Amino acid sequence: SVREKAEQKLRSEVGKLSALKRRRPELAIVVAGCVAQQEGDALIARFPAIDVVLGPDNIPELPELLANVRLGGLPRVRTVFDLDDPQFLTAPAAAGSKPTAFVTTMKGCNERCSFCIVPYTRGPERYRPSAEIVAEIAALVERGVAEVTLLGQTVNSYRDPSGVLAPAPEADLDDPDESEFSALLRAIADQVPGLARVRYTSPHPRHLTPSLIAAHRDLPILPRHVHLPVQSGSNRMLKRMIRRHTREEYLERLARLRAAVPDATVSTDIIVGFSGETEQDFEDTLDLMRAAGFVGVYAFKYSPRPHTPALKLGDDVPTAEKSERLRRLFELSESLMGAHLDALVGSRQRVLVEGPGMRPENLTGRTERHEIVHIQDALVRDLVGRVVEVEVVEAYKHSLLGRLTEEERARRPVTSQAPRGRRALPVLGGAQ
Repeated sequence: SVREKAEQKLRSEVGKLSALKRRRPELAIVVAGCVAQQEGDALIARFPAIDVVLGPDNIPELPELLANVRLGGLPRVRTVFDLDDPQFLTAPAAAGSKPTAFVTTMKGCNERCSFCIVPYTRGPERYRPSAEIVAEIAALVERGVAEVTLLGQTVNSYRDPSGVLAPAPEADLDDPDESEFSALLRAIADQVPGLARVRYTSPHPRHLTPSLIAAHRDLPILPRHVHLPVQSGSNRMLKRMIRRHTREEYLERLARLRAAVPDATVSTDIIVGFSGETEQDFEDTLDLMRAAGFVGVYAFKYSPRPHTPALKLGDDVPTAEKSERLRRLFELSESLMGAHLDALVGSRQRVLVEGPGMRPENLTGRTERHEIVHIQDALVRDLVGRVVEVEVVEAYKHSLLGRLTEEERARRPVTSQAPRGRRALPVLGGAQ
């Protein structure tokens, strides 16, 4: 529900399912998630074929609600936040499944960015006990997972509700931006020794504190990459967005991160065409992209969302201008990405192999800095879920081509047959 396009897709899909249900009335239509939370009864009013509407916190109630529908009950809408007793769904990996997994640390958001509907659809922040998080990660590692990504709307604002985490080194308990996220990372590193990597998304720049930077410096399981949304490079826009930081503060925190981890890469999120954005505001954003040296940008055109403060500001940047600015932004992003990837040709990289590649003979994985690497002639080696050393031989538009180093080939004998199955892998910035 963060963007209007998601709602449009949902309405289109429900329209198709409604037509199917007219032919097969025994089917039940369930709409669940953030858009369901946002729309509630309005969805059933618009699409009478819907049987159940569930907000994210009410998904565990689905079996009971479906049973009621089967008995002839009326359509039900459940969009109640679990404020008093937050529940967190887990989906442990089956043995032999892909070597990466996502683990939820919290839900909700206490930020009040003027463009964002998440506080309305997900409620205030509720945190998962650290012991539960560590236990889930340990169980995933037992099943073959090598890398986990910690999830939270503002993941680095995490605080342990059980109060058992020891204070992290360099944590300033008097700093309002301090959290216990770095302490959580250290607990994971200490208590799950078989884990190769832990990533996290999405953090807020305010919470990139000295304690978190120290964790990046000290913990080998933290990759040398951070996704740090900025949204705009204009202080005027950042103020209108209620981001609660300036461009100077953002760049200063990046500088501290890179001083601690010199070759760290950073990707970001950017909104173009926010209310009142001028050409100079947009140029400030392009200038920030160059100064930060972003390697990967997720960008989209601003669209007003209901229940957000920005709705009162209007939507005064013409659609054509938004599209042109987005084109220029991606043009710069491609240039920055291309220069970065070209510079890696000839280097050696440690790659976590995730699965089969685009070509039958290749495997695909990611480096510590999140670059995608296609590994030549590696499919007949048992490498999925392993970290291997690769020599980069060519740079593509959004990825790299590499081959196992001689030392790695000697350590990894050829297996009798290639592993079966193919997996689609997400590609940062688009297709190769």
